[in-house]
Amino acid sequence: MTERSSVADLAKTLREEVDRYSPGERLPSSRVLVERYRVSPVTVSRALAQLAAEGVVVTRPGAGAYRAEPSGPAKPAPGDTSWQEVALSAQTAAGPVPRSVDASGVLVTLAEPPPGVIEFNGGYLHPSLQPERALAAALARAGRRPGAWNRPPTDGLFELRAWFARQIAGPGREGGPTGADVLITAGGQSALTTALRALAPPGAPVLVESPTYPGMLAVARAAGQRPVPVPVDADGLRPELLAAALRATGARVLVCQPLFQNPTGAVLARERRREVVRIAREAGAFVVEDDFARSLAHEDAGALPPPLAADDPDGVVVHLRSLTKITSPSLRVGALAARGPVLERLRAIHVVDQFFVPRPLQEAALELVGSPAWPRHLRAVAAALRPRRDHLAAELRRQVPALVQAAAPRGGFHLWVRAPEGTDEAALTGAALRAGVAVTPGRPYFCAEPPAVHLRLGFAATAGTAEITEGVRRLRTACAQALPHGPGGGEQAPA
Repeated sequence: MTERSSVADLAKTLREEVDRYSPGERLPSSRVLVERYRVSPVTVSRALAQLAAEGVVVTRPGAGAYRAEPSGPAKPAPGDTSWQEVALSAQTAAGPVPRSVDASGVLVTLAEPPPGVIEFNGGYLHPSLQPERALAAALARAGRRPGAWNRPPTDGLFELRAWFARQIAGPGREGGPTGADVLITAGGQSALTTALRALAPPGAPVLVESPTYPGMLAVARAAGQRPVPVPVDADGLRPELLAAALRATGARVLVCQPLFQNPTGAVLARERRREVVRIAREAGAFVVEDDFARSLAHEDAGALPPPLAADDPDGVVVHLRSLTKITSPSLRVGALAARGPVLERLRAIHVVDQFFVPRPLQEAALELVGSPAWPRHLRAVAAALRPRRDHLAAELRRQVPALVQAAAPRGGFHLWVRAPEGTDEAALTGAALRAGVAVTPGRPYFCAEPPAVHLRLGFAATAGTAEITEGVRRLRTACAQALPHGPGGGEQAPA
């Protein structure tokens, strides 16, 4: 598709959609349009210019595009909304702190790709890997449970809370959380939001892994908090840098993913696990443990280390996990586990924000995890993800050796790759989309300046190895246009 036809197609789409807006109402930002329609910023700019020339929209430099007022008598000038910049800031003793609410890093994995585009940016299992039949059966059984449509306890169904507690503690282990320490949440993102709001006030520093999950950065910034990076390496979070960051900032919260970290895939090394909790405890800080990938271990993962929360008598760790990633984007059922006074604060914020998670979803989750289909599903996913991971890694080495891979993780959805120095990230992701493959840019994963250009390439949202091969072929085409020395990195690449 040529740039001219892309502009025409986008202008046609926007022309049809603009009727949904009131005269004078602002259209989505150019960044949102780029992500939503998988086009380049230039295409968006030219399409909006075409609509402005037609009188459909009005563009205001620095403010965006608005639906044009209907022709007729002159309308009064728009009001002055600049006062909202102060009103929307978080007020602290030192004055207002700007709150940046930017969901672009999350929308990359949530946006529906155009037809024919291969999803290397997907954040969920491909439909063929989701337990659709088991979910349907669980939901049908749940609907027949007595009181299934009544209001549930605000903390969640106790049977489900107890199940999550057993998963966190692990088989045969004592000292972990109990059902009374668990709150049921509307998925992992909701649990993250509750935890950060409970643990850190606006303006406070929050220590985060670097790189880290963009959805967590978005939550912190939306709450007016200041994410502070703590680098990770192949063995996970670096304890000496954590200690230095706690001393320098006075932070009282660390958010980390000790198992199959997103995006690097790193697993926190055995010798670092107790050290991280000890350092946080001595600093009087909480550790928010996002255990999002425990159910996504691959067939060759071996024995997994227990969660940090499984051996935490002092209540340093606030643990969260979800059923969503291993089942379906729409089964938004997760859990928060904590001990001590912090549990009351988590409970209060959870109730204020959500009241409760719908009972039919909780009942369906209970039916699912208690059925014989559940362990079969976990084994099937573990067996399916390993060959997809290995095939993507092998195809990248064969077709695009210029993209340097981190060690292939034994759990999770994706590979983390580094592009050559001098690569323009926006140009590369745009070229990939034009070639028919959607990839996730690395920039949103860093809360400070990134050390290099990265891509996160997923394999779980693909239909299988054949689609992965085709996706890498399309990515190779994009790299031939966007990488400084092509897909081979300056060497002769295979045909």
